[in-house]
Amino acid sequence: MACEAEHSPLGMFECQLCALTAPYSYVGQRPPYTQSIVLLEESYVMKDPFTSDKDRFLILGSRCSLCGRLVCVGPECSLFYCRRFCLPCAQENAAAFPPEVQQDLEKKKSPRKRPSSQHGSRT
Repeated sequence: MACEAEHSPLGMFECQLCALTAPYSYVGQRPPYTQSIVLLEESYVMKDPFTSDKDRFLILGSRCSLCGRLVCVGPECSLFYCRRFCLPCAQENAAAFPPEVQQDLEKKKSPRKRPSSQHGSRT
């Protein structure tokens, strides 16, 4: 029964920027699937569905440390530098980051491709 409880989702994670959704089974810094890993931020985590190794897990995302928005770990949505930042907050506060991070943020300012499900005119 305990093993079954570890695999049942607590809820659905949804990125507030890209709308990625996935069931999560843990929120925190010490995933129950492993004994020795402590995450640097409170994260939404799921057991890795692609392996039978019980110690493997996937980090889905966490909250932006500035605005509190729930964002995935995808590079189009967030950046981790000591803490998690959603891309809009990171770009708005780019001057507070080291030059290397500022360069990466500048590259991300270029228009992103629209998902095929979102058709419409560009303005």
